This record gives sequence, C-alpha cells and structure tokens, in this order.
Amino acid sequence: MKKHNFSAGPCVLPQEVLQKASEAVLNFNNDNLSLLEISHRSKPFVDVMEKARALALELLGLEGKGYKALFLQGGASTQFLMVAQNLLEKRAAYLNTGTWSDKAIKEAAIFDDIHEVASSKSANFNYIPKEYDIPEDHDYFHCTSNNTIFGTQMKKFPKTKIPLVCDMSSDIFSRVLDFSQFDLIYAGAQKNMGPAGTTLVVIKEDILGKVSRKIPSMLDYKVHLSKGSMFNTPPVFAVYTSMLTMEWLKNLGGIKAIEKENEKKATLMYSEIDLNPLFKGYSAKEDRSNMNATFTLLNDDLKETFDTMWQDAGINGLNGHRSVGGYRASMYNALSLDSVKVLVEIMSELESKA
Repeated sequence: MKKHNFSAGPCVLPQEVLQKASEAVLNFNNDNLSLLEISHRSKPFVDVMEKARALALELLGLEGKGYKALFLQGGASTQFLMVAQNLLEKRAAYLNTGTWSDKAIKEAAIFDDIHEVASSKSANFNYIPKEYDIPEDHDYFHCTSNNTIFGTQMKKFPKTKIPLVCDMSSDIFSRVLDFSQFDLIYAGAQKNMGPAGTTLVVIKEDILGKVSRKIPSMLDYKVHLSKGSMFNTPPVFAVYTSMLTMEWLKNLGGIKAIEKENEKKATLMYSEIDLNPLFKGYSAKEDRSNMNATFTLLNDDLKETFDTMWQDAGINGLNGHRSVGGYRASMYNALSLDSVKVLVEIMSELESKA
C-alpha cells in the first residue's frame, strides 16, 4: 500500500503519471527502446519537449501573449543567478520572505546593487511583508510566491512598472492567478510538477537583451530560446514526467479544478491545527500556504506518541525543516484529500488520548 506522502520535495506524483513514466523507461513509444536510451535529438523526444513547453503556456493562460517556456537544468538555484545575469543592469528590487529568496538575493548581489524592499527575516519568516515601495528606476522586482520551509504564501502580488519576476517552485500550477502580470516565472519541477532534474522557466521575450554584459551561453536565456530548450542535452526523464503531470492536470480541468481541491485540503488541515489545543500553526494566518502547512506540537511529552501514530498510519515526510522545527504537511497537487483526512484523524485521536 502506497504511503501518504507529505514530503516537501521531491513531490508526490499522480499514480497514473508514475505508471506511464515507468513504462517509458522500459519501452518508449512502443519503439522497443527505453526513454533513457533514445537520442534527445530524435523526433519522439523533440515532440515531448515541444509538447511540454506548449502545455506549460496553455495551463498558465499565456499562449499567444509573447511568452516562451523553457525546460532547463540546475534547479531554481541556478535561476537565482540567471535572472540577474540576464536582467540586472544597475539595480534590482527583492522581497525577502524566506530561505530561497535570501539565497536569490545573495546570488544577484554578485552582479550589482540589490535593494531589499522588505523582509520578514527578523520574525524567522513567519509572515509576508505587505507595505513596501518598488522603485520605478530598478531593473526588475523579484519575489517568491510560496515558502516551503516556513509555510507562507503570497496571496496578492504588487503592481509594478518594472518587470515582475517570481520564483514559483513550490506552488506552480496550484492556484488561479493572472500569470500575465509576471514577466518571468521559474519553478523547480520537483516541488509540484515532476521529478528533480529540470526547471520550468517562462519568459516574456521582450524583457531580454537589455543588459550590457556578455552572458555565458549556458546562462543566456536567448541562447536557450533560440535552441528550443535543446542547447545542451536536456534532462529527458524529468521533462517527460513533467509533461505527463501537466497532461494529468489538463485532463482534470486545469488549474481552476486543482485549486478547488487544494483549498479543500488546506481548509481541513488548518481547521484541525486551529481547533486542536495540542497544536499551533507557525505562520501568520493571513499568509498561510495552501501547499505547506507548518505547525508545532505544544506538549513535547506527546511527541514520541504522535510520531509513532503517524508513522504507523503510513505517513511519510511530516517532520518540519530544521529552521522551524515541528511538523510540515506538504499538500501538493497530487496529494489526495484522503491522505489529509488520515493525518487529521490522527491529530484528533492524539487529542482524545491526551
């Protein structure tokens, strides 16, 4: 019996995606070759890449709006660097809401002056700053939509007159947004889209080509766009499995349909956290993430009992990050409502035993 996987990443994947991906590893396209053996330049895989790029734009509602999708390597951590390489000429504005935005700021600072417009670091990132100004003379504004470690999520995004860049690694495709407000979106696949190994980058083409520096080919978005994400050998399995996951999402009814399911899961989870006197949520209520619910057990004497209960119930990946402690229930798109119900029932049972 498959475990209830609350791991923060790599993420839980739909069973049908795992099945199709495993079949492709043995025999892809009924060609009697493994997906892992075929040439990435062959038509069967080029078709996969093109379909994956098209599906990303379709799901985000960005078809025909001047955007292109790329599947690159190096994770979101490489995007911290690439964004600055391609867009930062004089100064950029950053909102600091967690570990990953903190790291993005560090990488961008290698190139030029960084303006941190607001930060929740002093409160160990348990909320999203709301009141801040974004200077119009900056090259771009960068934010992180969802923070896996601290369990916070931006519910609104600022209107800017400069390009808006967003790291959506842990909540991509999970909720309805006007994605055309963003000029560049990037997301490591392993949080909500596929296995580790590839990163989706969606770019509005007209923001490129405006920096004076010479950009190394592997870090140049224009080079990757000109080669259709095939400048170098792509991560074949990760791209294919991400494509399958996007197909699964499209067949469910797209982002609008999955948002409803995600809201059900989050409502159930946070209701138990708030009503059960043994637990306390970590993040500010107005900023709680629908993807990652962080909470603590108030009575340490019950920790061993609770840990045994959820482990015996087949739950995986519930321990919180060392920066926060406690517990973290990651409820990505493919996690079922039934899995959340199992966890909530255990939390309720613990209360009855206490």
